[in-house]
Order: sequence, then structure tokens, then C-alpha cells
Amino acid sequence: MEDKKANIIAVTIIIGLIIFIIVARVSLKLSKAFFLIAGADIAVILAVFVCTVIRGRYHRRRRLLEKKLVSEGQELRIEYSFLRKVAGVPIKFRHKELVDATDNFQALLGQGASASVFKGILSDGTSVAVKQIEGEEHGEKEFKSEVAAIASVQHVNLVRLMGYCCLPGGPRFLVYEFIPNGSLDSWIFPGRETRNRPGGCLSWDLRYRVAIDVAKALSYLHHDCRSRILHLDVKPENILIDENYRAIVADFGLSKLMGKDESRVITTIRGTKGYLAPEWLLEHGVSEKSDIYSYGMVLLEMIGGRRNVTVIENGPDKSQRKWQYFPKIVRDKLREGKLIEAVDQRLVEAGGIIDERQVKRLVHVALWCIQERAKLRPSMAQVVEMLEGRVAVDEPPDTQMIVVDLLSIYEENSGCDARPKIAAMGSHKDYNIPNSCSSSFAMSVLSGR
Repeated sequence: MEDKKANIIAVTIIIGLIIFIIVARVSLKLSKAFFLIAGADIAVILAVFVCTVIRGRYHRRRRLLEKKLVSEGQELRIEYSFLRKVAGVPIKFRHKELVDATDNFQALLGQGASASVFKGILSDGTSVAVKQIEGEEHGEKEFKSEVAAIASVQHVNLVRLMGYCCLPGGPRFLVYEFIPNGSLDSWIFPGRETRNRPGGCLSWDLRYRVAIDVAKALSYLHHDCRSRILHLDVKPENILIDENYRAIVADFGLSKLMGKDESRVITTIRGTKGYLAPEWLLEHGVSEKSDIYSYGMVLLEMIGGRRNVTVIENGPDKSQRKWQYFPKIVRDKLREGKLIEAVDQRLVEAGGIIDERQVKRLVHVALWCIQERAKLRPSMAQVVEMLEGRVAVDEPPDTQMIVVDLLSIYEENSGCDARPKIAAMGSHKDYNIPNSCSSSFAMSVLSGR
């Protein structure tokens, strides 16, 4: 634009000077004054012409150089993007890219207390799940926890964070790989699948493989990272199932990082009822043993195909409710030698192959994991060795089966924000009903539901 304006000015000056010479010739004839004016004008015309030519050549060279630099910059950006992708480092997305990928956030996959998840397709055809985190202080804390926990780790059984997007004063976005088969709860609890949410009855061998996958993921977080990572919200809703029916651990919104020399960290109680370790609810601090407790509760739910705590209604009177605690049922069946009766009856009725030795091993490991005393629980590395049959699994010591979780019973009187007290039972009123009252952000953030 500036070059065009300069050329117009130069041409105008030259034309003006030529007209001035003609007028001077007519009025002054061939006098001495005319030759002086003509000479000066011709000199100015030549100077303007030379300046215009030099300026044009300079700007042509500048444009060529800029074009070369832009081309090299694009190549560098492509190379940088490629290297980040190879290294697994999350990239920063523009908000418009996410709007286009999700069709303006139309395909809702799941929704929690402070986050919603949408399915999207990037410009290169990659399917993604975009987690939109709302809220100022709470949302910022979850965003930072999730990025800090998952951005720098890579494991086949951990969900991959592909990128992020932050809007000044607005929502924050995390972009994950899309996991097509939804979350584990749809595959072990009856009646959880819908048209938009894959599910069914997972076979025994796949359940056992999922148990190993989750154990390996948690073992990696606890033992193989520079800082120990506590997930702190291990439950079926946060375990995703990929196209090969392998487990992917997701949702790190409650995660904490621990130094190698730290034994416990103090944090607020924000997990999901029914999976919280006793020491957390007693405000004694949390450690990797808290994840192990939650993992043990998940193992029992995978075995039985039901929630660990259910309630049987005996009429309209709430006082006549009968609570059933599945870990206690499993322990009793183990003592009676009738462990197969604790297995998901859908698997038994289907006549599929159920390895009773695997059932016994899984039950033993689960009961070790849910010991009230954290020191008695094995590490996740030991759990992997037990499940893979590399070490013998001793029979676990007897436990009182005390569930320290007021978030299950006390909610009848005080709602979800009640302070925890020691209670005899915990968790859900109906194993067909998802967590309806939880202070976790707990949704299967990447599942197609």
C-alpha cells in the first residue's frame, strides 16, 4: 500500500514538472530564464525517477526476503509441531480451532460439576475429546492439577493429553485423545449403556486384563515418574476402554504431585464417595496407598458387576432400609469356599469361561488393597506382580470392613457438602445409578457417552 502511494506521488510530481516546463516554454519563449527552469525541472524529474527505481528494487528484494523468511518460519513451525507431537508434548490450540473441531461444542459426551466434554475432529482428521473447565478458582486448580499430572507422562494405559487452550478470563480447555468404547462402569454394571454410550457385559478374561492394565498405569504414576503422582479419583467412571478393550486411566483433575521424600500430603476431601480411603476421610493425609484403596474397591466391583454399597428398600420408611456391603459378602464367600457365587451372575449365566484361580487371586489382591491400615496395603508394583502370577498372594488378614465415608448415608440429612464422620456403610443407593452426589469432577471425560 505504501509503495503504491509513493509511486502515485512520484508520477504526479513528474507530470507536474513536465506541465510546468511546457507552460514556461510558451510564456518565456527561449529566454535564459526558461532554460534555467527547464534544467532544474529535468534534474528533479531524473532524481525522482532514479529514487523510484531504487525504491522499487529495494522493496522487491525486501519482499523476496520476507517471503523466504515466512517460508522458513513455516518449515520451522511444522518441524517444531512434529517434534512436539513425537515427544508427546501438548500443544497450544487456538480457540477457533476447537470451535471448528467440535462444531461449536455441539457433541456433548459428558458433564460434571465444573467441566463438560465434547467430541471433536481436528483438521487432520484426528478424533479428540475436548474438556471445557469452567469456574475461576476451582477451574484453575483443576486445570493446573490435570496438566501438571498428565502433560509430561507417557504410558500405554494413561490417557494422552494432546493440547490445551486458555482464554483470558474465560473457560480453559484440555484436548485429549478420544477413547471410543466409553468408561468401565458401562461394561461391568448392568443397564448403564445407552445408544450414545457404548457398553455391555465385559467377559471375565477382559476384566482380568483391565485389572492388570489399571494396576500398571497406577504403578507407573507411583513409582516411575520423577515426582510421584497420586490420581485420587480411581473409579470405574474414570477408567476408559479403548477399541481393543484395554484400560486407559483418565481424569486427573484431583491429582497431586508428591516428592520422592514425602510420605503423605494433606488435601481437602474432594474425591468420590465409596472409593475414599479411611485415612483421607479422617484427615490424616493421603499417599499412594489412598489410590491403592480405591483400586481395591474397583476390583471388587469388577468381580461382582455391582456397586460395593447398595441399599434395599423395605417400604417407604427410610429407617427400614437395608444396606448391603459387597466387600463383606465377598469375604464371607471366600471363607465358605463359595467364591464363584460372588462373581457377576451375568457371566455365570452366560456360561463363559471363568478361571476360579484368577477369581481367588483377584479377591485376595482386592482385600489386601482395602485394608483399613494403609501400611498393610501392597504397593501397586506388588499388585502387578500378584496379578501376573509372578509372586504368590497370601490370604489377606481379617478386617472390620469399616467404611469411613459419611458422603453415603449422611447425605440424606445434610446433602453433599457434609463433613465426613465414621459410618458403617458408604457409596451408592443403587448400583444401577451413577454417582449423583459427589464433590469430584468425576465423569468419564473421554468416553463416547
